[in-house]
Amino acid sequence: MPTTTAAELVPPGRRAVIVAPHPDDEVLACGGLLQQLHAQRTRTVLLAVTNGAASHPGSTLLTPTDLARLRPRETEAALAALGLSGTAAPQVLRAHLDDGRVQAGLEQLHNLLLQLLRPDDVVFVTWRQDGHPDHEACGLAASLAARACRATLVEMPVWGWHWAAPGDGRVPWQRARRLELGADQLQRKRRAVACFQTQLQEDPSTGQAAVLGPHVLARLLRPYEIYFA
Repeated sequence: MPTTTAAELVPPGRRAVIVAPHPDDEVLACGGLLQQLHAQRTRTVLLAVTNGAASHPGSTLLTPTDLARLRPRETEAALAALGLSGTAAPQVLRAHLDDGRVQAGLEQLHNLLLQLLRPDDVVFVTWRQDGHPDHEACGLAASLAARACRATLVEMPVWGWHWAAPGDGRVPWQRARRLELGADQLQRKRRAVACFQTQLQEDPSTGQAAVLGPHVLARLLRPYEIYFA
């Protein structure tokens, strides 16, 4: 598919706004792009929509209270692993919507984005047909707000890789662009993903497998990232 660059996705002088439904989506979807935006000195804002507290239902090992505390810290560690700590880190804003129930807070998220976005912004958000309800709700809210604010919308597939087949007609391949990652960028992205320990371990209290199992990581840690421009 056609290739793109960070400068084409976010031209100089414009701001990037990353809308992440859960802690780890910002790294899985665009950890390479975040590094490239930093290298070109693009101002970046990360909107964390939920704190990911519902990832381990019924767990006595990782309760919602534990996850609400741990998962934002994992994001901080992951951004540092990408080389984006301190003054280089994106500005992080938190919407505090309920994990698994973003659709119920759609109006709240939409209004927050209307206040945040500016006409020159480029908004990166999970794809509106990604196959995860929170991802799709974030995509819908961001698309409506971007249109109202005259910002540019770029969608990112995450869970779509787990159900789509090659050439799947439900995927907007005509809009797809491939961003190549250098070896060092991919290695930093891998280190950043390793910071999400709550998602990488099995849960013996429920028997739940790791949320980010090997098959998931194999699809999301390739030497390129895909964007629907």
